[in-house]
Amino acid sequence: MADKTPSPEPGSRKNYGVQIAYRTLSVRADEKQTTSSKSPRDPADAVSSIDVHLLSVEEVYTRYSSHPTVGLELAAVRRKERDGKNTISPPPTVYWKKGLNYIFGGFNFLMWIAFILTILSYKPLGPPLPFVLGVAVLLILVIIVSATFYALVDWNASRIMKSIKSLIAHEATVIRDGKPQIIQAADIVVGDIAVLSAGDRVPADMRVVQASSDLRFDRSLLTGESEMVPGSLDATSDNALETRNLALTSTFVVQGTCHGVVFATGDRTVMGRLVKMSGETKFKLTTIQKEVWFFTKIISCLALFFFCLSILLYGVWLRTTYPGYDTASTAIVNSIGCLTAFVPQGLPICVALSLTVVARRMAKRQVLVKNLATIETLGCMSVLCSDKTGTLTAGKMMVENIAFLDDVFSVEEINERVAKASDPTVFAAFKALHQIARLCNGAKFDATTNHLPVQDRTIKGDPTDTALLRFSEALSIPELGVETSALQKSSEKKFEIPFNSRNKWMLSVVTETSIVEEKNVESTWMLVKGAPDVLFPSCSSVVQSDGTVVALTSRARQAFATLQEDWSSRGQRVLVLCRKPIQEFKTGLAPNDVEDLMYSEMCDLTLVGLVGICDPPRPDVLPSIAVIRRAGVRVFMVTGDFKLTAIAIARQVGIITQHAVDTIQDVRAAASEKVAPKDYYLIKPSDDDPIRSLVLTGEDVASLTSFDWNVIVGSYTEIVFARTTPDQKMRIVEEIKARGDNTVAVTGDGVNDAPALKAADIGVAMGSGSDVAKEAAALILLKNDFASIPVAIEMGRLVFDNLKKVTLYLMPAGSYSEFIAVLTNVLMGMQLPMNSYQQVCYCITNDVIMSISLMYEQPEWDLMQRKPRNARTDRLTDWRLFFHVYLFYGLMLWPCAMGMWFLYMRQQGLGFYDVILTFSSWGDGWKGFSIDQLTEFVYVGESIYYVTVAIGQYGTLLSVRNRRVSILQSNPLWGPRRNLLVLVGMTGTVLICIVNLYGAGFQRVFYMRPIPGMFWGLPFAFALGILLVDETRKAIVRKYPKSFIAWLAW
Repeated sequence: MADKTPSPEPGSRKNYGVQIAYRTLSVRADEKQTTSSKSPRDPADAVSSIDVHLLSVEEVYTRYSSHPTVGLELAAVRRKERDGKNTISPPPTVYWKKGLNYIFGGFNFLMWIAFILTILSYKPLGPPLPFVLGVAVLLILVIIVSATFYALVDWNASRIMKSIKSLIAHEATVIRDGKPQIIQAADIVVGDIAVLSAGDRVPADMRVVQASSDLRFDRSLLTGESEMVPGSLDATSDNALETRNLALTSTFVVQGTCHGVVFATGDRTVMGRLVKMSGETKFKLTTIQKEVWFFTKIISCLALFFFCLSILLYGVWLRTTYPGYDTASTAIVNSIGCLTAFVPQGLPICVALSLTVVARRMAKRQVLVKNLATIETLGCMSVLCSDKTGTLTAGKMMVENIAFLDDVFSVEEINERVAKASDPTVFAAFKALHQIARLCNGAKFDATTNHLPVQDRTIKGDPTDTALLRFSEALSIPELGVETSALQKSSEKKFEIPFNSRNKWMLSVVTETSIVEEKNVESTWMLVKGAPDVLFPSCSSVVQSDGTVVALTSRARQAFATLQEDWSSRGQRVLVLCRKPIQEFKTGLAPNDVEDLMYSEMCDLTLVGLVGICDPPRPDVLPSIAVIRRAGVRVFMVTGDFKLTAIAIARQVGIITQHAVDTIQDVRAAASEKVAPKDYYLIKPSDDDPIRSLVLTGEDVASLTSFDWNVIVGSYTEIVFARTTPDQKMRIVEEIKARGDNTVAVTGDGVNDAPALKAADIGVAMGSGSDVAKEAAALILLKNDFASIPVAIEMGRLVFDNLKKVTLYLMPAGSYSEFIAVLTNVLMGMQLPMNSYQQVCYCITNDVIMSISLMYEQPEWDLMQRKPRNARTDRLTDWRLFFHVYLFYGLMLWPCAMGMWFLYMRQQGLGFYDVILTFSSWGDGWKGFSIDQLTEFVYVGESIYYVTVAIGQYGTLLSVRNRRVSILQSNPLWGPRRNLLVLVGMTGTVLICIVNLYGAGFQRVFYMRPIPGMFWGLPFAFALGILLVDETRKAIVRKYPKSFIAWLAW
């Protein structure tokens, strides 16, 4: 850190005297704030009045009663907590807008049209018949029930999402009572000194008071600009939003470290005030909702077209050619069937329900889904690019091996070998190695856990630094003067360049004080640790195990390189520890000048030793990747680690399965032979192509041409990208997305993964990852459970699959069988075989209650063995679905219902031609029957048609539950595909029919009638027939998967 104030003893009188003086000033400042807060202020004025960035660092400490090393005292914290929690209130919800969306959204607007026309048909267009009024009442009930259901589902989904989001514990490191402590970000108070490092979310508005030279912020959430903003100690602008010495809430530290004094929390932060000014958040449709809305528009247009056509035919043709056949009122009420017939009322309900079901299932897995559209997109995933450390591996790194020029140690044997040595000084190099591991380290222990054993303490830092910190803390060799407490007392850190993924090293400058001949002697060291292949060229000498320094010869370099390859091939991360004495360190220079000076000193380093760090793969990764690959998803590794380490881990987790692994040379050779296809969406491996593996380094990626990328994306199933920078990771994602219609998911947990997570179609972050990664991701695995990814893929596919089944189930009866009833009435001159009440009632009760059961269907056995859905070409409704609706299921259902209508009329003595084309002839005396008798025949016939459609849909329901599998292997009563809601839906639809037919009120108002027993039994036979025909179709598809029938299958 630059300009770091030395830490005095927490109990010294000097410290507490300063604190008391600050506290007095703080009380006055608080009193001033309280007084001014009584009058409401415009948020924009409050932001423009911020002046803390214009104060000096000392003035900042004074204003907020804090101290650079002690921070706040406990008493000051307790007093300031009265100002409230550090949380931003959500924008207010405009409930009347939501209410209007519930009431008029979806298909409800068609219901409103039908309701208004029905009221007009009741009065003044026609005689006030109870039937017409009953239909109007039913329609308004449908609107009320639908709106209420949408509201309940929306409320439930929001409640579940809030409960999941509450699982994320946003933490912050602050200095209180002279000790760094990790607390909940909501508990931060004004005056706290917050300690931020790369990857951290800024928990409150802060004035930067200490900063590393490479400090960079990501302010994209606040400004919309993605470029990194440098941090500084001094104001660079009078505008608080533009100056670089403020760290504002919800921005991120993407590079470097800093300390800041909190000057605003919660709603008083800049972000809090902007949220207050912005008002309500905008509603966005998910992918599935867009599909359904598109389908809704098509269906609505068709419904309105046929309704208008029906009214037009009445007005232009029927009214003049066959006077008395229909009145204006009757024509409108009958034509309302066109509006209701085409409305699959169950579809919007099932969409809303599916989102709730998904949210609940995700909550059980402790997976945070920021937007439910993510789940739908996961169903389309075709490529998964995964980081290695902390994602594929456990992220619990441990130092396993230590190597000097002339000796190699495992960690377990260090103390034993030193103890057995006759002269412990033969291992004197451990003192220098311990110094670098402990002092050139960005991780820190949480002071509240220091009483615990080293392995159980909480550490704030990245996994590599954490491993070195635990190792150095536990390493104790008194014979050699290797003792952490003594090292910390005698050393002071003067400057630091934190590790970043571009340099791939970390640098610290420390001053060490030692006693020589009863005098304090100071020596300054530049300590460096990082990637061997990066730092080896900067080394000119090497330490042997006894502490002597010799020249680093080419033979020694080769020995270290061989050792690195050996450890890397076993999956270990290898670091080299180096140091260099510095004659004089100028403390008065600006941080950037010091940084430039240190870069110039990065030569003639002394190589102290190599450290091998193991990070075992997560136990759930290997089986999860196997499932993901069976689902047709290619899994690539994109890491900043060494090539051999990356390949070793990739083999252990199943990303690389081939013995031979191609390199950049093989890609270039193939690229020179192939001609790029005209369309990028065609660039993908064929099913017949062999599995090929490839490894590329960041250096290779930087040199790739468009033709090379065509070969990589179009020919390889297994790829490892090693030693990549964040920019290269992002480029990899973008190049893959641009080819083969790929939907790309990226998993990661570090700061270096954030650009790729943002660029991906789906970003997946680990719960233990950095705040930057979690903000960039759309999905967060709170339990770091990699096995949740294949589950999420399956859920995404299942939601889409089930909605397709719902659509396929609803259309044959609704938009086909009911519409045919209206069509025969208007064009064929036949009495309406299914009246308006029955059509409306069927659409909003019988159909809905059975379609809901489909949303709870379990995945089919081959769901995770199918190819990923192409988001561009595979729509919810396509020509295959409409073929099955109108030329398969529907073509079986409506003739059965119409046949039952004619069969009943035949039993009453009316033949086919006595019923059809009768128009206005149907009246008193027709075929010897009175008008009362004919009317009664129609009432019974309508009830038969209604029951036949309702029960006949049993066959469709059982058929669409599976695409290819027989019902014998997936029945709804037992086994893996058990779904008792199917039985509930079937029972419910029969009960609705019984209530309608035998309820006295329904008979009186809606002209429902009991039907003969045979007309209850035959529809079950028809349903069985539909099921058997579909079973035959599925058998052909299974037996001949490349046949014409299989090609037609939905």
